[in-house]
Amino acid sequence: MSGLGWADVVALAAALPGVEEQSSYGTPALKVNGKLLGRLKEDGETLALRVGFEERQALVHERPDVYLVTPHYENYPMVLVRLAAADPDEVRELLVEAWLERAPKRVVAAWQAEQA
Repeated sequence: MSGLGWADVVALAAALPGVEEQSSYGTPALKVNGKLLGRLKEDGETLALRVGFEERQALVHERPDVYLVTPHYENYPMVLVRLAAADPDEVRELLVEAWLERAPKRVVAAWQAEQA
């Protein structure tokens, strides 16, 4: 199965403690502790997702059909994801990584203990 919509992204993120659906720049967004994990772009088909610069470079290189960066995002730790071409498992992993970086440490520790 491949291809996602915003509702699928929200469902994937719902498994992570403290993630809330809010808005950012007038579009639906996912945040934890007030910090942005990702947001739906204005086209309704692209997800702007927080990732590190090195991982972004690898994603764009390995899967240019799915991941891209526009000049606007070059200086931000974000990658654009074409949801229609995205793999749900990959998006889940990227959401978890973004959440691990942005969620409160005690929440992360409790979640990791539950997963073990």
